[in-house]
Amino acid sequence: MDSATKTNDSRTRGLPHTVKVLGWASLLNDSASEMVYALLPHFLLQVLKGNRFHLGLIEGCADATASLLKIWMGHVADREGSRKTLVVLGYSVPAMARPLIGLATAPWHLFGVRIIDRLGKGIRTPPRDAMIADSTEPDLRGRAFGFHRGMDNLGAAIGPLLAAGFLWVWPEQIRVLFLVTLVPGLLVVGILIFRLPDNRGPVHVPILDANNEKPQYSQAFIRYMAALLVFTLGNSSDAFLLVRAGELGVPVAILPLLWCVCHVAKSAGNFALGRLVDRAGARRLLPFAWLGFALVYAGFAFATNMGQIWFLFIAYGLVMGLVEPAERTLVGQLTGKGKRGMGYAWYGFTSGMAALPASLICGALYQTAGPMAAFGWGALLALLALVILSTVTEPANHLEAA
Repeated sequence: MDSATKTNDSRTRGLPHTVKVLGWASLLNDSASEMVYALLPHFLLQVLKGNRFHLGLIEGCADATASLLKIWMGHVADREGSRKTLVVLGYSVPAMARPLIGLATAPWHLFGVRIIDRLGKGIRTPPRDAMIADSTEPDLRGRAFGFHRGMDNLGAAIGPLLAAGFLWVWPEQIRVLFLVTLVPGLLVVGILIFRLPDNRGPVHVPILDANNEKPQYSQAFIRYMAALLVFTLGNSSDAFLLVRAGELGVPVAILPLLWCVCHVAKSAGNFALGRLVDRAGARRLLPFAWLGFALVYAGFAFATNMGQIWFLFIAYGLVMGLVEPAERTLVGQLTGKGKRGMGYAWYGFTSGMAALPASLICGALYQTAGPMAAFGWGALLALLALVILSTVTEPANHLEAA
């Protein structure tokens, strides 16, 4: 079958049932998560009397905790006949933990809940992404990850709308809002238990080196992880974007709507650009995505009014709409079947561990030197990551087809 025929076929084929179920689960999970997230900076700074450095510490440690767990879960995901149990557990933990934010009375309470929340992310991400990659043909993976991220971000757009509507009807009841997130969290768990295929099958064990000690990965994959590490060191928590919006005049009651608009743009980008990744190639498009990120972060550094903030949040959503499917698709292309669980674990570990110093550095710069230094640092590292990414060669055909 020639390439043109394959391309046309990939446009008409439907996505696997596994991908669709995981997409709907992500939509519900993120609708609950983002009901909370858009209000967390305000809750920490104004209600719990924390500061910007506390924000960076909480978000950075939460992401780092998830990343450490991802390495082990990637190892487990490549050796277990079923990944469904891991995915269900990974969504159950935050469903139970998230509402506890409503009971927090000090910054360290929020710290503890966010750590538990991110433990769930660490458990579910490698087996979930491996399930998506393994259940999808190579020429559909960009579309599959685009669909999944699109549903995730669509949920992230719905969540802030629900939060804004709740606070419009019941002003000042922010703690009650956090408790209400238990409902969509339980729906996620139910969908996964009853609708997600078990997909039990042969256990794939990673190819070992001569000493039988560790999986072998290509130089291209290792260089890609190095580029990702540098990029993520500048990609601090999105909570700082919301702090910047508040500084430039966006009212607290409108922050969920701003966050909703951002995720609508991100979701639209996921659905549309995920298909483009399949046609043009993840390796070719990722540099444009990272360059766009650098430009948007520079915009946040120099922004002076609320109108610019709305434009920047939309631009940021579109840029991340390309970053997410391109990054994940490239991981699947640079690793073979039987190593993808660990491949996605290393992807999550690298980006998550870098998120800790990224948020700490951004928080410290923001607190001491202001937004220009904080966001300028992120833009500079994105450009440096582009230089490293230029050394990553196109993935080998045998890995793409594996």
